[in-house]
Amino acid sequence: MTADTEGAVLVFNAGSSSLKYQLVKPDTGHVIADGIAERIGEKGSSITHEQNDESVTEELPLPDHLAAVRRAEQFFADNGIDLTRAGLAAVGHRVVHGGRSFHDPTLVDDWVMSEIKRIATLAPLHNPANLVGIEAARELLPDVPAVAVFDTAFFHGLPLAAATYAIDREIAAEHAIRRYGFHGTSHEYVSAQAAVFLGRDLADLDQIVLHLGNGASASAIAGGRPIDTSMGMTPLEGLVMGTRSGDIDPGLVLHLHRVAALGVDEIDDLLNHRSGLRGLCGENDFRSISGLIDAGDENARRAYDVYIHRLRHYIGAYAFELGKVDAITFTAGVGENSPRVRADALDGLQHFGIVVDSERNAATSREARRISADDSAVEVLVVPTNEELAIARQSAELVAAL
Repeated sequence: MTADTEGAVLVFNAGSSSLKYQLVKPDTGHVIADGIAERIGEKGSSITHEQNDESVTEELPLPDHLAAVRRAEQFFADNGIDLTRAGLAAVGHRVVHGGRSFHDPTLVDDWVMSEIKRIATLAPLHNPANLVGIEAARELLPDVPAVAVFDTAFFHGLPLAAATYAIDREIAAEHAIRRYGFHGTSHEYVSAQAAVFLGRDLADLDQIVLHLGNGASASAIAGGRPIDTSMGMTPLEGLVMGTRSGDIDPGLVLHLHRVAALGVDEIDDLLNHRSGLRGLCGENDFRSISGLIDAGDENARRAYDVYIHRLRHYIGAYAFELGKVDAITFTAGVGENSPRVRADALDGLQHFGIVVDSERNAATSREARRISADDSAVEVLVVPTNEELAIARQSAELVAAL
């Protein structure tokens, strides 16, 4: 048994085109090893593993999430960690959609697996990928408790006015149609860390959190409790995303079926896989899009402008819902790493007390930081998300309680 891994939690966090993993001590937050597989199912896929202050990146075909999980397992073995003898407390898994069945961290068994699979129609880009990680981990570590932590849990208590769609209430009740919200683990963690950074009581802080990655969502959080969020029944609603359309007129779906003769599955594929930034300019990676914009590509510029327009729309809406805004916080891959997005999202809002300091915004750091000007009435922050640590702690707490 490896002493320094005793009581650690192995976390798998599968996104629509990525897989983050981390072996972490939940009590201290010490990361023993971690890694990320990127552009899964796309050209140029790669995986990076960090351990013992060394980082190794491999570019290799990763056709699906299972291939990424298997390569991650091999990295651990190559670096001297036999996961079967590591004394792990749990394996924690991010699961995007909990539907009506799951509101809390849940010990995984066969029934839970079947429910996650059943709910996958509500999160077709994510729940199947989440299941791959769970299945692989259960096969590799059958004696280690597996815990599912659901993205929808944080938003389970949304006010009814925010959670309810204006459709026939009996049909909505029969088919579990409501706004569930997603990225909840990230929004909960980041909003709490923003309060810590500011030295303020979370219960007294009204804030907007912008989780901007390949998937993107916004939330309005009053006193630590969410009052609204941009994603809805599925992760398709809301902001413009890497490959997802975000908000559209529902009539567009009917139009595509009636006039373009597209079937339900074709429309599903269009809106989830071939829309958003990729649909508008052929790219969904912001690094590539920024390069195209700088080179004068008109499609990339339009895609970016649509993205920013929708983002500003939600910032404005949530500011009015909250009544006052103490902080606006950017997080996740784009939010943490794109000064351009942060600056343009808040440009020209000085009359609302929102002023971004250009030098602070341009500085790079992996730490929580303030990017607003000294005279800004609203704090503007960049707070790195750490869904893995949040999942690890919730998993360890559940196993300890059992």
